[in-house]
Amino acid sequence: MAARSTSDRPEGIRTAWNPRLALLVAATFFMEFLDGTVLTTAIPSISADFAVPAADVNITMTAYLLTVAIGIPISGWLAERFGARRIFCRAIAVFTLASLACAFSQDLATLTLSRIAQGAGGAMMVPVGTLVVLRGTPKSELLRATAFLVWPGLLAPVLAPLVGGALTTYLSWHWIFLVNIPLGAAAFVAALRLVPAAPGDRGRRLDWPGMALTTVGVGALVAGLELASSHPELPWAGISALAGVAALTGAVLWMRRTPHPLFNLQVFRTRTFRAMATGGFVYRVTISSVPFLLPLMFQAGFGWSPLHAGALVAAVFIGNIGIKPATTPLIRKFGFKAVLVFASLASAVTFALCALLTPETPEALMVVLLVCSGAFRSIGFSAYASVQYSDIPPAQLTSANTVSATLVQLGTGSGIAIAALLIRTFDGLASGPQDPAAPFRGAFLAMAVLMLASTVDSILLPRHAGAAVSRPGPEPVEGRLPPRPAEGPAPRR
Repeated sequence: MAARSTSDRPEGIRTAWNPRLALLVAATFFMEFLDGTVLTTAIPSISADFAVPAADVNITMTAYLLTVAIGIPISGWLAERFGARRIFCRAIAVFTLASLACAFSQDLATLTLSRIAQGAGGAMMVPVGTLVVLRGTPKSELLRATAFLVWPGLLAPVLAPLVGGALTTYLSWHWIFLVNIPLGAAAFVAALRLVPAAPGDRGRRLDWPGMALTTVGVGALVAGLELASSHPELPWAGISALAGVAALTGAVLWMRRTPHPLFNLQVFRTRTFRAMATGGFVYRVTISSVPFLLPLMFQAGFGWSPLHAGALVAAVFIGNIGIKPATTPLIRKFGFKAVLVFASLASAVTFALCALLTPETPEALMVVLLVCSGAFRSIGFSAYASVQYSDIPPAQLTSANTVSATLVQLGTGSGIAIAALLIRTFDGLASGPQDPAAPFRGAFLAMAVLMLASTVDSILLPRHAGAAVSRPGPEPVEGRLPPRPAEGPAPRR
């Protein structure tokens, strides 16, 4: 299949990376990730204000997540067609204005429509923002760049209950959206100054069949996962998920044959990128279940208050942040393969230990366990975020980035849906005296076993996978030719 170049610069020539740009993109990611889950704690307040059942308010979260999922696949084409800077800045503007519309919504229908617009902006911010950073980052600095981009995905799910609960309790649910206004305005001004301008490819055609099949497939699959986690008794969850898989299969078959595909599927020939779609996908599914399972186990299983449960889950956040300065040195010292094997194995152990927790377990011991879980989570996230791009040539960067963003969205949704199904399954298997925490223990053990599939995939990686990033040599700089390779046989890998 012919692959056309999607890089703004010749292959092998990079500019110096900009930490301020990476921080800006990370901040926009945090807004988008946080708004995906923060509304959960405000559902009772919104329900009371709009005089509708609390279950009906869930449509605002589903609409947002679904819009983000179906908008991501076309983001790469938009960035190439009109320029990444233009699309990124407009995405921030749409997200910010939609947040304002959400805050001033007077009924559920208006809030839902505003959330759809907000999701459309978020769908462009994440993949296009990542593309902007990756294009200006040499491989020797990729670990540092991805360290900035990873933290929003780690922190937002953990902080969402605390942030949402505090704003709703002490102000009102409207402030969940109003805080985005000054942040979005500042991000828009900063993006105009920091994001380099690059001309779009006006002749770039859109693969309409590929876009239609991918959009329908991702949308149906995400909808099926949402239904499976909230209404597993309905048959529509399975029907929607199967329809999504069928549409995505059709998209792959089509894009392998068309000369101008929406995605260049040759990215999957790169083993380090394929690791993100195999073991990395399993890793994200299992890790994404933790912020969902822990608060539920503490509240429904142990009988704790939401504040008590939220405060303890914050220990995961401490582990995420505390280990962050060490992730890059660890990867540079031991390499991606060893770090990924360790992170997945250690995470599986923490899942199994979470299944052994009881209300009588000393809270200090719980805190230590959750801090360790957060640290291992952070190490694995950072390693996968970097290794997936380590061997991708610039001509395939846009496709790799868009495919990765789509799989990340599917992995996160799958983690919550699978965890919810596991809880219901183990609850139905229970017999005799009921232990309220038993279904959650079963779910944690099942997730620990699932995590081992990620460990196996990491063990199968080549020994020096991603060495261009973990142990880089000198790179060519602007205006200089790369050094000539030494003569003689290539080193064995």
